[in-house]
Amino acid sequence: MGITLHLLLHSDRDPIPDVPAVYFVMPTEENIDRICQDLRNQLYESYYLNFISAISRSKLEDIASAALAANAVSLVTKVFDQYLNFITLEDDMFILCHQNKELISYHAINRADLQDTDMEAIMDTIVDSLFNTKPLRENLRDARNSLFTGDSMAAGQFSFQRPLFVLADRNVDMATPLHHTWTYQALIHDVLDFHLNRVMMEEGAGAEPSPAGARPKKKSRKTYDLTAADKFWQKHKGSPFPEVAESVQEELDTYRAQEDEVKRLKSIMGLEGEDEGAISMLSDNTAKLTSAMSSLPELLEKKRLIDLHTNVATAVLDHIKSRKLDVYFEYEEKLMSKSTLDKSLLDIISDPDAGTSEDKMRLFLIFYITAQLAPSESDLEQYKKALTDAGCDLSPLNYIKQWKAFTKMAATPANYVSIINKDYLFKTLNKTRIVMNTGSQFVMEGVKNLVLKQHVSLFAETDDYRYFDPKMLRGSESSIPRNKNPFQEAIVFVVGGGNYIEYQNLVDYTKSKQGKKVIYGCSELFNAAQFIKQVRQLTCYL
Repeated sequence: MGITLHLLLHSDRDPIPDVPAVYFVMPTEENIDRICQDLRNQLYESYYLNFISAISRSKLEDIASAALAANAVSLVTKVFDQYLNFITLEDDMFILCHQNKELISYHAINRADLQDTDMEAIMDTIVDSLFNTKPLRENLRDARNSLFTGDSMAAGQFSFQRPLFVLADRNVDMATPLHHTWTYQALIHDVLDFHLNRVMMEEGAGAEPSPAGARPKKKSRKTYDLTAADKFWQKHKGSPFPEVAESVQEELDTYRAQEDEVKRLKSIMGLEGEDEGAISMLSDNTAKLTSAMSSLPELLEKKRLIDLHTNVATAVLDHIKSRKLDVYFEYEEKLMSKSTLDKSLLDIISDPDAGTSEDKMRLFLIFYITAQLAPSESDLEQYKKALTDAGCDLSPLNYIKQWKAFTKMAATPANYVSIINKDYLFKTLNKTRIVMNTGSQFVMEGVKNLVLKQHVSLFAETDDYRYFDPKMLRGSESSIPRNKNPFQEAIVFVVGGGNYIEYQNLVDYTKSKQGKKVIYGCSELFNAAQFIKQVRQLTCYL
């Protein structure tokens, strides 16, 4: 785009008087002051000011005053409200922020010592990121100025079906963020260091042991970007892990066959003999080799992606095997769907080979949350002793007990399950083992082949919600029957944090509903460990 230099706003910047400058900043007091300082110092030839969220009139007046005082009004070429205060992780998924996310975290929203002014500030921040309510309201009331016209519609064309905005509270469902999962993307987020679509892994320096007396070699850190350009990722990020492992093996076999063909053609190029048949064969194979070599860049990129997913999937498989995550996933599914349990919860908690202390705590919390009747005091003490013996920190249980009592979930466990926790109904194809090609790294001996059978989304039939229509001039809630308002586009947003399990739920829901488009958003994206950490911090307020 012709940009030759990019700098941080608050860094030391020298004057470059002959070039225009593009600013892309939040309209904070500190940033506005620095822009005014730049105008006074006449750093650049012209200024294009782009604000990530809408700038207030008072702050805009501050910039205008500074420009007047510096005789630089003509230099301010453009001022834009960009409404870009969010991060898009997928085409149909976004989060509000990554840096300073603790300011609007689940912990921040649910602190017992939270003041009304603090809550208002949090809600203002979330609303600002979701888009200012007034522009959104005005936009929906004026069909000539619609943000929601699709690519196939001309600008300003009237849309008879307005988008639906579904606002959910994390406290409605506390089990799903704790749930062990079985899909590729969600597993990576759960067991590896994965954020902003980048996975970071430690890799050993080699299989050979260090010489006696030598210092052990440091582990190197590898980073992999999992993006839309990766066709394998786009196809399999929502697939059950056994399918992913099998697909990686198939891709590897295909690549090796192509590689072997190139090697064979190179060998034939050294063909001896000058008879007509030999010359004809050489000519044919030269054409084939030329074709193969022309596709070499594509072949090398394919090899890079195969190596990437081989390494990532192997790391995930190591966690599955060492922690028996397939056992946890299956057991939690049965708890959440009220299916018959074939094993005692105490047996899993007491098994030293079944998962980490955190895995055991997650399982027990899901049991406690979804239980129709709370365990008796004697049973609870027995569970607590087993958890303590397993090295578990029991503090999250104290908060969950208070939360459950407050929300009265124990009185309506069936509704809770039907609304939220039909995430994965599965069938077990082979309860003993899966053994793939023994030449592969993915020999999943002893790992259950759990295949996801059905996904039911957050859109469950329930009347337990409030309905508002921004087109209504009077009244706060629509009296129009909800089933009379069809929708083609929807945004589902979870205040208090979201996860890849719910995202995948909505992706699968959209696939089953032709013509519908659903976007998933959340105030922050956390895995189970990060969620438990926030719950543990809340315990100190009890």
